[in-house]
Amino acid sequence: MKDFYEISVAGLKRKLPLCPIGEDLYIGAFVLFGDVELTVACARELLKKAPEYDVMITAESKGIPLVYEMARQAGVNKYLLARKMAKLYMKDVFSVELQSITTEKRQKLFIDKEDADYMKGKKVLIVDDVISTGESVKAVEKLVQESGGIVAGRMAILAEGDASMREDIIFLEHLPLFNNKGETI
Repeated sequence: MKDFYEISVAGLKRKLPLCPIGEDLYIGAFVLFGDVELTVACARELLKKAPEYDVMITAESKGIPLVYEMARQAGVNKYLLARKMAKLYMKDVFSVELQSITTEKRQKLFIDKEDADYMKGKKVLIVDDVISTGESVKAVEKLVQESGGIVAGRMAILAEGDASMREDIIFLEHLPLFNNKGETI
């Protein structure tokens, strides 16, 4: 079995290890953490495709370096984060529940009143590293809408599997799914 998938994204090539998520279903693990070159390049290319927006938001945690770099390159000094846990410094917190393809248990995403108030009436761009089932994006979208924000768009570096056929997301490259032989399905 082939144990990696080579992808070209934002002009860079990377080898993604194939990881099982089911008996005969594998994903190519795409992790931005620690890859500054890839983060900078992907942020630049996503900004070229971004619709008009007032603020960006991502879900904790793999989207953080990407949204940070996008904000830096765009010359803005703020982005928002939907947290996986409510923190002591967060006031008047509300949450939504989700089930991600890469996480075994159901999760919650949290945002506090200050960030919710900041989004109210603004065009909010939802950013993630990979969109697969779309559950994380859907949860963030619900937080945006409950805050009175307007979803300006949904963006990711990669659209995994059937997500690449969605017309409501903007992405740089398609990431296929794999069988237990490492073949694309």
